Amino acid sequence: MKKNELIPLSITDCTLSGSGVGHVDGMAVLVPATAAGDEITAQIVKVKKTYAYAIVREIRKASADRIEPDCPAFPKCGGCLFRHMTYGAELRLKENQVRENLRRIGGYTGTVEPIEPSPKVDGYRNKAQYPLAMQNGKLSVGFYAPRSHRVIDCRDCRLQPPVFETILRAFTDWIETFDVPVYDETTRRGLLRHVYIRRGERTGEILVCAVATRKELPQKDALCDALLRAAPQIRSIVLNVNPDDTNVILGKTCIPLYGDGYIEDELCGLRFRLSALSFYQVNALQAERLYGKAAEYAAADGATVLDLYCGAGTIGLSMARRAKAVIGVEIVPEAIRDAKENARRNAVENARFLCADAAQAAEQLLGEGVRPDVIVVDPPRKGCAPEVLQTILRFAPERLVYVSCDSATLARDVAVLQQGGYTVQSAAPFDMFPRTGHVETVCLMSRVEGK
Repeated sequence: MKKNELIPLSITDCTLSGSGVGHVDGMAVLVPATAAGDEITAQIVKVKKTYAYAIVREIRKASADRIEPDCPAFPKCGGCLFRHMTYGAELRLKENQVRENLRRIGGYTGTVEPIEPSPKVDGYRNKAQYPLAMQNGKLSVGFYAPRSHRVIDCRDCRLQPPVFETILRAFTDWIETFDVPVYDETTRRGLLRHVYIRRGERTGEILVCAVATRKELPQKDALCDALLRAAPQIRSIVLNVNPDDTNVILGKTCIPLYGDGYIEDELCGLRFRLSALSFYQVNALQAERLYGKAAEYAAADGATVLDLYCGAGTIGLSMARRAKAVIGVEIVPEAIRDAKENARRNAVENARFLCADAAQAAEQLLGEGVRPDVIVVDPPRKGCAPEVLQTILRFAPERLVYVSCDSATLARDVAVLQQGGYTVQSAAPFDMFPRTGHVETVCLMSRVEGK
């Protein structure tokens, strides 16, 4: 194959990066926005040693899974990857990916439960972080194009509730009215970097966060007035300060401009306080199902539960009524403050929270003679740090419940834990992020007798 060559291609599979896969003389060809069963004419755009990239020039026969995309930003925007296929096809793809990763990387060939579909496919996200950029003399607000930091203007994303677009309109009007400088990643100059919006699924309360390089915003009172007129359900408006040359969106400092810097939401029958820096699942309705499965796997009746990467305490507190005790560990101070407040608000008296990394917490708890019966982990996409895995093995709990948003890093960590004397009992995928390439998995591991 050569660059720009046109070839007939049968798409036989898809990846979670959103590309269909075909083969020519044993070489894989990856084609974005195609579905298994498509017969296409593909134009080769890049050739590597063992695979090639192509784009669609003609769909000669459409797959039974193919549908007409319902978003004008697709596939330029890097948010959704599966707007061109049925939701059922997307679910099959995600379930199979979890199963294959656990088998191929983790060496697990046992039960993987059927994937749990999301209650909502559109409008399910309770949080969005919109990058800002000046492009060709115009303000762009939306999401990054795949594998780049070029902003695709998309203010009415179908994954977000409609009120987010209303808030964005008021925010961008303020930027343009007062000529507020937007940050330029190339020159490292400018003020505003992102607009971040969070909404309580059940309370409807909204937090709006301006991410900026400095502690002062021009005309901040005018911004607050404009936002509150646009969306009276806004409870807090916050300035987050991030002066660093980094891809990390949020800095460590939050300054309330209106309200107390928090919103509240209800989850699993509990009420939670959420700050801008608190981790909280973006799909609250599906999170309740996910946490229900985690609780089922934990079997926490009368048990001491250690909740690592506890965030605002949502998983641990949802198990507290059944447990003897819950201990949450998190390295983010703001999240621990939220977790303690959440325990107080819900009258949970058998939970405590430590602001520490896992190794520090282990030393403290072992010194106190604490031996958890169950450990729950919900790490970031990169999986558990090696020292966290060693902490788990050091505690040697009877059961381990691993909540993961990346089944590949889950499977990697499962392999390590199996070498340390644990075995996988079951795994259950949950579609927490419809139309994207992400899938959540809950995995139950137990200690092998005599290990």
